Amino acid sequence: MIFEDIPTTPTDEELVDRAFSRATRAGRAQSGIDAQVSMLQTAGNILSDNLENVVTSWPDFDTLDPFYYELADAIVDVDAVRQSLSNVGWASNQTDAIKREYQGRLHGDVETARKLRKQAFARLADIVDDVEEDLERLGAARDELKVLPDIRPDEPTIVVAGFPNVGKSTFVNHVTNARHETASYPFTTTRIGVGHFTREHIRYQLVDTPGLLDREHEERNGIELQAESALAHAADAVLVFVDASAACGYPLDDQLALRDAVYERFDTPIATVCTKADRSRDLDADHYLSVEDDEGIEELLDAAVEMVGYEPELP
Repeated sequence: MIFEDIPTTPTDEELVDRAFSRATRAGRAQSGIDAQVSMLQTAGNILSDNLENVVTSWPDFDTLDPFYYELADAIVDVDAVRQSLSNVGWASNQTDAIKREYQGRLHGDVETARKLRKQAFARLADIVDDVEEDLERLGAARDELKVLPDIRPDEPTIVVAGFPNVGKSTFVNHVTNARHETASYPFTTTRIGVGHFTREHIRYQLVDTPGLLDREHEERNGIELQAESALAHAADAVLVFVDASAACGYPLDDQLALRDAVYERFDTPIATVCTKADRSRDLDADHYLSVEDDEGIEELLDAAVEMVGYEPELP
């Protein structure tokens, strides 16, 4: 997952403590003005480098896949994150400039050099303090994004939609290892299951969407709507599961209305699947499925693969 490798963001206090502690040790290895120069250079380098590392550890949102961009924006407000990254980048440049400014002034008697070095340290600390809130925002954003489901938009993706209890998870779990790949979106109870199956050496993602694509559009909150939009970017095909027996607890008309809404939202091949076909087949569907009776499973997977029409790029 693209956000998984972002390292923990240090706080302003951690940065300053780290820089000044190592600067003190560097100063002990020198004497006179050399000690002051060494302390300044060490502290300035650590702050500038660490602040720069905070910025460069994030992916470039301008080149991010639309799926990841919309998913991130739904959770953390990408514009706010970008502004904080800009502010931290400014702080990195400023700490480096202060270091270079005072390096040229540390000469003459030791006492004057010590006073100037302390003055430089105070200015360095002020700069880091200026971006305290930005570091906190980036740290919180990183913690929220790193637990997003590992859906890879560069892999052929089949989204499974439908009301609760219509058999989505049963099907996905039956044909994949999705039991071990379920994650939740931050701030919601929405859970997304991701499993995989292989056809002719090509790995396909099956995305189970409980809590997301199982309610009327108007009932979803802002985060869920944007997460749905992100899935629309990733989906290469959609299977809408409908329980004709209504044993799931939802009337058939409501299920078909949800199916029609999916047709409106996704610009990809979509198929209606009559699930629990061992109970009822009273539905004009593209496919009939009964995991209980082991009916239609392989046929549905083959059809989904054909819907996707994925052709790998050859070297």
